[in-house]
Amino acid sequence: MRHVITAAILLAAAPLAAPVFAQDSAMSQSADLTFERVFASPSLDGPSPRQAKLSPDGRYLTLLRNRETDRERYDLWAYDRESGEWSMLVDSEKLGSGRELSEDEKMQRERARVGSLKGIIAYQWASDGKGVLVPLDGDLYLARLDGDVVRLTDTEESELNPALSETGAFVSFVRDRRLWVGEVGEESAPITPVEANENVRWGEAEFVAQEEMGRLTGYWWSPDDKRIAVERFDESMVGVVTRAAIGATGTKVFDQRYPVAGSANALVELFVMDPDGGNRVKVDLGEETDIYIPRVDWAPDGSVLFVQRQNREQTVLDVLRVDPATGESTVILTEEAATDDYWINLSDNYRFLKDRTLLWWSESDGFGHLYLRTTKGPIQLTEGDWVVQKLIGVDEARRRAWFTGKRDGVLETHVYAVDLDRPGSIERLTEPGYTYDASMDGKAQTLLISRSSPTQPPQSYIADAQGNRLTWIEENALDAGHPYAPYLASHRAPEFGTIRAEDGTELYWKMIKPDMEPGKRYPVYFYHYGGPGPQTVQKDWSGPLEQAIVDRGYIWFELDNRGSNNRGVAFEQPIYRAMGGVEVRDQKAGAEYLKTLDFVDPDKIAIDGWSYGGYMTLKQLQADPGLYAAGISGAPVTKWELYDTHYTERYMGTPQADGAAYEAASAIPNAAKISDPLLIIHGMADDNVVFENATEIIAAMQEANVPFEMMLYPGYTHRVSGENISPHRYNTVFRFLESNGVTPPE
Repeated sequence: MRHVITAAILLAAAPLAAPVFAQDSAMSQSADLTFERVFASPSLDGPSPRQAKLSPDGRYLTLLRNRETDRERYDLWAYDRESGEWSMLVDSEKLGSGRELSEDEKMQRERARVGSLKGIIAYQWASDGKGVLVPLDGDLYLARLDGDVVRLTDTEESELNPALSETGAFVSFVRDRRLWVGEVGEESAPITPVEANENVRWGEAEFVAQEEMGRLTGYWWSPDDKRIAVERFDESMVGVVTRAAIGATGTKVFDQRYPVAGSANALVELFVMDPDGGNRVKVDLGEETDIYIPRVDWAPDGSVLFVQRQNREQTVLDVLRVDPATGESTVILTEEAATDDYWINLSDNYRFLKDRTLLWWSESDGFGHLYLRTTKGPIQLTEGDWVVQKLIGVDEARRRAWFTGKRDGVLETHVYAVDLDRPGSIERLTEPGYTYDASMDGKAQTLLISRSSPTQPPQSYIADAQGNRLTWIEENALDAGHPYAPYLASHRAPEFGTIRAEDGTELYWKMIKPDMEPGKRYPVYFYHYGGPGPQTVQKDWSGPLEQAIVDRGYIWFELDNRGSNNRGVAFEQPIYRAMGGVEVRDQKAGAEYLKTLDFVDPDKIAIDGWSYGGYMTLKQLQADPGLYAAGISGAPVTKWELYDTHYTERYMGTPQADGAAYEAASAIPNAAKISDPLLIIHGMADDNVVFENATEIIAAMQEANVPFEMMLYPGYTHRVSGENISPHRYNTVFRFLESNGVTPPE
C-alpha cells in the first residue's frame, strides 16, 4: 500500500514552540508559492542525493544526484575523500539511449517507488573498488573511476535485477524470464531452463514480494561466488486482472496476474546452483506450498543458506538453515505473532554473524527490539516502550551494533549504538531536533547520515562510528542561494500536540497555521493516510506543498491514528479484522478537537487522502455525514476483496473466513450515505490499487443518485505525479473546495 504525501511532527499536551528561521534582508519579502513552483525544477527541497555509498576501500563516496534543471533526473557522482573533489562519474543523458523501458521494468520501478525517476536509479560498486555497475535505459554499463565506461549489454530487451557477484567476477541479470550470468566483460548466457509456460519466471521476485514484502530480487550470490540461490515462481494459478492502461491517445490492455485477497498466490520454489547453472538442487521449503519467502541470506562464509518462511496467515515466521549442496533444510528459529490477534511484521533488521549467532529484531515483548540469538537462548539488547526501526551496521570485532530508533520520543528518529556484550548499553549518536536515517559501510567504520527538521530541508554527511561529522555530503543550507529562499519569509513552522482516543490512547497531531487575523476563523486542510504502516507526524522536513496550501489561507492538520506503526503492538493491533473502524473514529476525534479551536471555522474542515487515505475519506464521509465540509479521495481501495493477498490478509484474514469483517470494511455498501461534497481522483492505468476500485464506488454512487465529482488521469498509475500533472491535481482540488465554499475568510 502506497503513501504519497510525507509530513513532519512532534507533540505534547499543549503546542510546543517551533524553531525560527534565520533570515537576512534578502529573504524579508516572500514570493508567491504556487503549486506550479512546488513541483518545478530545481526542487525547493534543495538537492536530494540518493543511494550514497562508500567504495570498498573507503576512498570514494558515490551517490546519485538530481539536476537543477530536471529534479527527476539523476546522474552518478563521485567524491574523492583524499582530494576533496567532486566529479560526475556517469552523465545519464550523454550515456543513455532514452529508449522506452519494457513493461516489466516499468512495473518493477513502480514496486520500488522510483517510477517517476529518470536517468540512473541504482548502481553497485565492484568488490575491487575499480568500477561501478550502472543500469541505464534497459542496458548495463561498467563505469571506471578514470572516466572509462564499458557497455556490457546492448539488447532490445531490458536487463532486470542486474548485479555483480560478491567477488565482482560475474555480472548477472534477468532477461526473458531466465537468469543470465557471465564473466564481467564477456558474453552472458542463461543458466536456468527454458520454460514453455510463460507464467514461470526465474530470478525475479513475485508481485506480492515486490509490492508488500520489500523483496525486489529473486536471486542471491554466495560470498565466494561458488553458488547462487535462485527463485522460480509459477503464477499460472493466480487470477488475471485485465488492466486497461487508458492513455490520452489510446488504450493498452495488460492481463496482469494479481492475487486478490482470498485467491491463489504464485507457487514459489527455491533452487541453488553453480554460476553456470550446474549442480542445481531444490531447497526443501516444507510440505506446505501456500507460503511466503520474504528473505534469503547466505552465511558470512557461504557454507549455509538461510531462508525465512512465513505462513499464509502471517502469524508464524520460520528461519530455515539450508545445505547449499543438497537443499536439505532445518528450522533453527520460529517467530510467532506477539498476540493471538496480531501478525508478523517483516523486517530487514537481522544479521547472521560469523560466530554463528544471530542478531534479530522481534516484537515479542510488545515493541520492536533487538535480540542476540545464541545456543543458550535469546539475549535482549534493547528494551522499553519504544521501537528499533532499522539495524544499520554491526562491527563483530568490537561487538557493537548501530541502529535507528525512537528511544528519545516517537516524533524523532535517532542513530544509536549498543554493545552486544552489554545489553541496554545504548548510546545516542545524533543531536536532538532532527529526524535521522543512516547506513554504514560493510565494515561498520563509517556512517552515512541524513537528517531534516521542520525548518531544515534534508542534509547528509559522513560521520565516524561515534557519530562525529567528518564532512558534509550535502549541507543544503537555507541561505540566500537556496531554491526555497524566496519563500522563507512566509514559511510557517508546525506546531505539535496530542489528543486522546476513545480508549485514552494518546494520538499525536501536527498543525501549520497561516498568517491569521484575530477574530477570524480559517478552513482546515485535514490530510490523512490512516492505514497500517506510515507514521506521518514526526519532526522532519515535510516539503513545500504543505506551505503552499497554508499560503492560500488554510490550516494544515494531520493526525496519526491507532493502526499506524512505531508505537508498538498495542497501538497497531486495533486494526486487526477491523479496517475502516478504529482509524475512522480516531480521525473523527481530530476533527472534533479542531472544532473546539476559536480560530478554526467548524464548517470548513476538508479531508484529503491517497491510497489508504483515499479509502479513509470515503469511510469518514460515510460514518459521519456533516462532520466534514468536503472530502478528496485519491486512488482509494473501495473493496478489500480487490486488493492483494499479502497486505490485505495480514490485517483482515480472508473473505472466505472473515466475510463479516470484509463487509464492514467495504466502502461500497454505504456509498449512498455520502452526502457531503466528494472528489474522486484516480490514475486510469493503476496497477496497484486497480481502477476497478474507482469504478465500483462510482457505479454505486451513480445508481444511488448521489452527486460527486471526479478527475481521472489517463496513462497514470498509482503515482499521479509530475511537473505538470501534480499542479493540475492540486489546482483541481482547490477549485473543488472553493466551489463548495471551503475558502479562507475575506
